[in-house]
Amino acid sequence: MDYLIKHRGVVEKVDGSHVQVKIVQTSACASCSVRSHCLSTDSKEKIIDVVGEQPDCYRPGEPVWVVGRVSMKRRAIVLAFVLPLALLLAALFAGMRVWGDELAAVLCAFACVAAYFVVLWFCRERLKRELSFFIQPMR
Repeated sequence: MDYLIKHRGVVEKVDGSHVQVKIVQTSACASCSVRSHCLSTDSKEKIIDVVGEQPDCYRPGEPVWVVGRVSMKRRAIVLAFVLPLALLLAALFAGMRVWGDELAAVLCAFACVAAYFVVLWFCRERLKRELSFFIQPMR
Protein backbone atom coordinates (compact mmCIF):
# COMPACT_ATOMS: atom_id res chain seq x y z
CA MET A 1 0.00 0.00 0.00
CA ASP A 2 1.35 3.39 -0.98
CA TYR A 3 0.68 6.07 1.61
CA LEU A 4 -0.09 9.62 0.53
CA ILE A 5 1.15 12.98 1.79
CA LYS A 6 -1.34 15.84 1.47
CA HIS A 7 -0.80 19.59 1.69
CA ARG A 8 -3.45 22.28 1.53
CA GLY A 9 -2.92 24.61 -1.38
CA VAL A 10 -4.50 27.34 -3.45
CA VAL A 11 -4.47 27.37 -7.25
CA GLU A 12 -2.34 30.32 -8.35
CA LYS A 13 -2.39 29.97 -12.11
CA VAL A 14 -3.73 27.63 -14.79
CA ASP A 15 -1.61 27.58 -17.94
CA GLY A 16 -2.20 24.93 -20.60
CA SER A 17 -1.64 21.53 -19.00
CA HIS A 18 0.15 23.12 -16.01
CA VAL A 19 -1.56 24.07 -12.78
CA GLN A 20 0.51 26.13 -10.34
CA VAL A 21 -0.48 25.65 -6.73
CA LYS A 22 0.79 27.70 -3.79
CA ILE A 23 1.32 25.82 -0.54
CA VAL A 24 2.52 27.13 2.80
CA GLN A 25 5.18 24.84 4.18
CA THR A 26 5.40 25.10 7.95
CA SER A 27 7.70 23.57 10.47
CA ALA A 28 6.33 21.19 13.08
CA CYS A 29 6.24 23.84 15.76
CA ALA A 30 4.36 26.40 13.65
CA SER A 31 1.08 24.99 14.93
CA CYS A 32 2.25 25.01 18.55
CA SER A 33 0.24 27.09 21.03
CA VAL A 34 3.39 28.77 22.46
CA ARG A 35 4.94 29.64 19.10
CA SER A 36 4.68 33.37 19.81
CA HIS A 37 7.20 32.95 22.64
CA CYS A 38 9.62 30.93 20.54
CA LEU A 39 11.96 32.01 17.77
CA SER A 40 11.89 28.75 15.84
CA THR A 41 8.57 29.21 14.02
CA ASP A 42 9.19 28.82 10.34
CA SER A 43 6.93 28.91 7.32
CA LYS A 44 7.65 29.29 3.60
CA GLU A 45 5.41 29.71 0.59
CA LYS A 46 6.16 27.33 -2.27
CA ILE A 47 4.77 27.10 -5.78
CA ILE A 48 4.21 23.53 -6.99
CA ASP A 49 3.85 22.99 -10.73
CA VAL A 50 1.46 20.10 -11.39
CA VAL A 51 1.50 18.75 -14.94
CA GLY A 52 -1.06 16.54 -16.62
CA GLU A 53 -4.05 17.39 -14.46
CA GLN A 54 -7.31 18.51 -16.01
CA PRO A 55 -6.62 22.26 -15.98
CA ASP A 56 -10.15 23.22 -17.01
CA CYS A 57 -11.44 21.80 -13.70
CA TYR A 58 -9.50 24.33 -11.59
CA ARG A 59 -9.73 28.10 -11.22
CA PRO A 60 -7.25 30.52 -9.60
CA GLY A 61 -8.02 30.98 -5.91
CA GLU A 62 -9.62 27.54 -5.56
CA PRO A 63 -8.46 25.50 -2.54
CA VAL A 64 -7.03 22.08 -3.47
CA TRP A 65 -5.03 19.22 -1.99
CA VAL A 66 -1.51 18.74 -3.34
CA VAL A 67 -0.84 15.03 -3.03
CA GLY A 68 2.38 13.05 -3.26
CA ARG A 69 3.30 9.48 -2.47
CA VAL A 70 5.60 8.56 0.44
CA SER A 71 7.54 6.29 -1.92
CA MET A 72 8.18 9.33 -4.14
CA LYS A 73 9.68 11.17 -1.16
CA ARG A 74 11.91 8.22 -0.30
CA ARG A 75 13.13 7.88 -3.87
CA ALA A 76 13.90 11.59 -4.09
CA ILE A 77 15.93 11.41 -0.86
CA VAL A 78 17.88 8.40 -2.12
CA LEU A 79 18.61 10.06 -5.47
CA ALA A 80 19.56 13.44 -3.99
CA PHE A 81 21.46 12.46 -0.84
CA VAL A 82 22.12 8.77 -0.24
CA LEU A 83 23.52 7.77 -3.65
CA PRO A 84 25.79 10.83 -4.01
CA LEU A 85 27.19 10.27 -0.51
CA ALA A 86 27.81 6.58 -1.19
CA LEU A 87 29.44 7.45 -4.53
CA LEU A 88 31.58 10.13 -2.90
CA LEU A 89 32.85 7.77 -0.22
CA ALA A 90 33.42 4.87 -2.63
CA ALA A 91 35.34 7.08 -5.06
CA LEU A 92 37.35 8.61 -2.22
CA PHE A 93 38.44 5.25 -0.84
CA ALA A 94 39.09 3.85 -4.33
CA GLY A 95 41.16 6.91 -5.21
CA MET A 96 43.21 6.55 -2.03
CA ARG A 97 43.77 2.87 -2.81
CA VAL A 98 44.80 3.53 -6.45
CA TRP A 99 46.86 6.71 -6.12
CA GLY A 100 47.66 6.92 -2.43
CA ASP A 101 47.37 10.71 -2.70
CA GLU A 102 44.64 12.53 -0.78
CA LEU A 103 44.29 15.41 -3.23
CA ALA A 104 43.90 13.10 -6.23
CA ALA A 105 41.39 10.97 -4.32
CA VAL A 106 39.31 14.01 -3.34
CA LEU A 107 39.36 15.39 -6.89
CA CYS A 108 38.33 11.98 -8.22
CA ALA A 109 35.48 11.77 -5.68
CA PHE A 110 34.20 15.25 -6.57
CA ALA A 111 34.42 14.45 -10.29
CA CYS A 112 32.38 11.27 -9.77
CA VAL A 113 29.68 13.12 -7.83
CA ALA A 114 29.61 15.89 -10.45
CA ALA A 115 29.23 13.27 -13.20
CA TYR A 116 26.38 11.67 -11.20
CA PHE A 117 24.49 14.97 -11.03
CA VAL A 118 25.08 15.56 -14.75
CA VAL A 119 23.48 12.16 -15.44
CA LEU A 120 20.55 13.12 -13.19
CA TRP A 121 20.21 16.38 -15.13
CA PHE A 122 20.00 14.47 -18.42
CA CYS A 123 17.33 12.21 -16.88
CA ARG A 124 15.30 15.16 -15.56
CA GLU A 125 12.29 14.64 -17.85
CA ARG A 126 11.92 11.02 -16.81
CA LEU A 127 12.39 11.94 -13.15
CA LYS A 128 9.85 14.76 -13.51
CA ARG A 129 7.25 12.22 -14.68
CA GLU A 130 8.09 9.71 -11.95
CA LEU A 131 8.44 12.20 -9.09
CA SER A 132 5.41 14.39 -9.71
CA PHE A 133 2.57 15.62 -7.55
CA PHE A 134 -1.10 15.53 -8.36
CA ILE A 135 -3.95 17.63 -7.09
CA GLN A 136 -7.42 16.88 -5.81
CA PRO A 137 -10.29 19.29 -5.28
CA MET A 138 -10.98 20.10 -1.64
CA ARG A 139 -14.54 18.95 -0.96
